[in-house]
Amino acid sequence: MIGFSGIVVLLGALDTYVIVGMLRDIVGDLQIPVNRLERLTPVVTGYLLGYVAAMPLLGQASDRFGRKLVLQLCLAGFAAGSVLTALSDDVVTLASGRLVQGISSGALLPVTMALAADLWSKRRRATVLGGIGAAQELGSLLGPLYGVALAASNGWRTVFWVNVPLAVSAMFAVAVVLPRKKRLPGTRPKIDVLGGMLLATALGLLVAGLDNPDPRSQLLPPWGAGCLIGAAAAIAALVAWELRTKTRLIDTKGVSLRPFFATLSINFASGTALMVTLVDVDLFSQTLLNRDDAGSILLLLRFLVALPIGAITGGFIANRYGEHRVIAAGMLIAAGGYLLIANWPADVLDARYPLGLFSFPRLDALVVAGLGLGLVIAPASSVVLRVVPASQHGVASAGAVVARMTGMLIGVATLSAWGLHRFQSLTSGLATPIRPLFPSSESYDHALAEYVEEVRRAMLTEYREIFLVTTGVCVLGVLVALLLGRLTVSPPDQSGDSAPT
Repeated sequence: MIGFSGIVVLLGALDTYVIVGMLRDIVGDLQIPVNRLERLTPVVTGYLLGYVAAMPLLGQASDRFGRKLVLQLCLAGFAAGSVLTALSDDVVTLASGRLVQGISSGALLPVTMALAADLWSKRRRATVLGGIGAAQELGSLLGPLYGVALAASNGWRTVFWVNVPLAVSAMFAVAVVLPRKKRLPGTRPKIDVLGGMLLATALGLLVAGLDNPDPRSQLLPPWGAGCLIGAAAAIAALVAWELRTKTRLIDTKGVSLRPFFATLSINFASGTALMVTLVDVDLFSQTLLNRDDAGSILLLLRFLVALPIGAITGGFIANRYGEHRVIAAGMLIAAGGYLLIANWPADVLDARYPLGLFSFPRLDALVVAGLGLGLVIAPASSVVLRVVPASQHGVASAGAVVARMTGMLIGVATLSAWGLHRFQSLTSGLATPIRPLFPSSESYDHALAEYVEEVRRAMLTEYREIFLVTTGVCVLGVLVALLLGRLTVSPPDQSGDSAPT
């Protein structure tokens, strides 16, 4: 059962990160100018937006209609989205296919986590969740490599065609492996459709408001302020609706609210740090180290390998040392890793940390950050499931993943907008050398070299500041985890409870 759960989670996780290793191939195939790469932003954020916006409703639907039915429907939708993506010949169709994939993938991880809560006792749950979390992080490891390998041999569309037989096989496995549906005593949970729509609207407006096609002139696009105001209004409407409606996205009845929301904020922080790493380390590699897609993914391997190792380790040690201690330690380790990354020199490939008789590559700071974030996954998921009633395991699992993916979504949107604008401000005073204006080739070459060096310095400053912000985000996670340890948690569920499957 654990192995099956891991396979289902891995399928969705692969496509979350697969796009990272194929951007150059997509740019060439769709004939996107190299100076207009911002057109690809919806391809990345579209998947995350669909994933986050649909997840609470799908988690709630699994509580009402059963885990098996929801998983099968979402796997079918995932296959359909993969076909649309593979057939796309423009950015709009490609982003639409990724959106459908994201919506369909929204159930795979939270429903699988809810199954773990349904079928295993609290004593064993953290270990099982650690294995499921490791499968999710294994997707972050294999996804970019998987994408690069298939794109190099058969083109980037092959990646999405392969999803179709994989999804069909998973649907068959769901039908065979999962036990028959068992109903909890009492009335079946209802679904908060309006709440889910308000959440999706808020997230969509937020992403649209941060997506700036021309970061040179201003931080936000012309429509940015209006979208952000609309997002704030949608959030206010969501809060007002959730306070008055009887059917809520997350019913707070029986929930230990303070540890619940504290843990969601930790998931948000870890998601922000994760996506910043995947995007900005890749950009650092391509712009300052002159590596291609494959070379950038190989550089990221340190981080990607450390994540699942940390996830498994965190699941084992949380039972012994306490969830809040492991979470705090993980966020502190991650903060140390990002502080080291923020101090990378431009020639980091040759730089090393001296340590007595030994020395270590500065790139190993990625290992530190990956292990730290990995340690947080299992205990954070365990706390969320422990402080809600058994009848809400599906929606609580969705809430945990929504918080993390929202951190990824807002992190990449916000820091990308700010980073691009910051780079433009740092280079606004530079004059591009024009050959006819120089009396000799030597003077032109000298001016060009100085210009390139100033641009590289601006890039390095931009990346350093982004990783310093990420360090601060992780430190805030440490403080919240320490607060979590002070909160009194009264677990409302009983290990003998059963839930709809």
